[in-house]
Amino acid sequence: MARRLRLTHFRDLSIDNPFFDSLKAGYNGFDRWFESKRDEELYVVDDEAELSGMIYLKTEEGPVTDVTPPLSAGVWLKVGTLKIVGRGTRLGERVIKKIFDTALARGAAGVYVTVFEVHEDLIALFERYGFVRHGIKRTGDGEELVLARSLVDFTGDRLLDYPFVHTAGRRSWLLAIYPEYHTELLPDSILNNEPEALVRDVSHTNTIHKVYISGLALQRMSPGDVVVFYRTTDGKGPAYFRSVVTSICVVEEVRRKNDFPNVDAFLAYTTPRSVFSEERLRNLYERPRLSVAKMTYNVALGRRTTRGQLIDAGVVSVQPRWDMRELSLHQLNQIVAMGEVNARVIVD
Repeated sequence: MARRLRLTHFRDLSIDNPFFDSLKAGYNGFDRWFESKRDEELYVVDDEAELSGMIYLKTEEGPVTDVTPPLSAGVWLKVGTLKIVGRGTRLGERVIKKIFDTALARGAAGVYVTVFEVHEDLIALFERYGFVRHGIKRTGDGEELVLARSLVDFTGDRLLDYPFVHTAGRRSWLLAIYPEYHTELLPDSILNNEPEALVRDVSHTNTIHKVYISGLALQRMSPGDVVVFYRTTDGKGPAYFRSVVTSICVVEEVRRKNDFPNVDAFLAYTTPRSVFSEERLRNLYERPRLSVAKMTYNVALGRRTTRGQLIDAGVVSVQPRWDMRELSLHQLNQIVAMGEVNARVIVD
């Protein structure tokens, strides 16, 4: 079974698991701390046989005074404990998204994490998505760097502000995706009737950065444009009932076939972020019409709104086709509202 990210309780884990050895060695009193949290929830990464990650998220009311300088008043989400055994599958990016999703759900104004400076890759990952070096925290275990990220102040940069979606001056699009590719590319948008096994521990599933490859005129889209993914029917019933909007992404860039000097360059760009196999990608490259949109996966809609519901509510008309069509800002806002998206995510 592939690794999965799931919610559990401390009491359901064994402190004697070898996974915790490095944490017990690095933090005095880890055993006592672990036992004190027995009834609390945490995220773990496992494959049912082996534990390979844990993420403990704690809500705190600021000011946070055990760091220097103190963090301001307000609700903070603390990444209390974070350890992931890397396997080259970009699982860290999926964890970053889960941290932000949790912070927004809990109404946090900011997120912070303490980390020893030797963990350079982890620090770089947090900084890529807007965390800044705020200060230090001194304990009996040593001096840790404090990284903090505001969820109320914005820079205007798409990555530094992730997962927030800026709409001012941007266009919005409805973009279709077939069911066989949907959940593997957009794992947090899994439907209730889909098996969890669809969500695999592979780069294109875990990464925040996705690529969508098509013969459609994707070059109509520009960096910063908002994309609403529309999962087409699975053929088990009418599209009116079974096609749904599930996700919101933001375009990073769009490339045409002639932007790639050869197939190797195309493969290097698409393979880590695409659901397609190398053989399928090679076949796609042979097509005369080909566009590639790279985008960030920002939001999984809380409620999957069907094609029929969108039509009946007068949000989207039956024509033109729903493969790729432009949406007005009003239509986008209606889809967001019907999808029960946290209102904070859409800014501007």
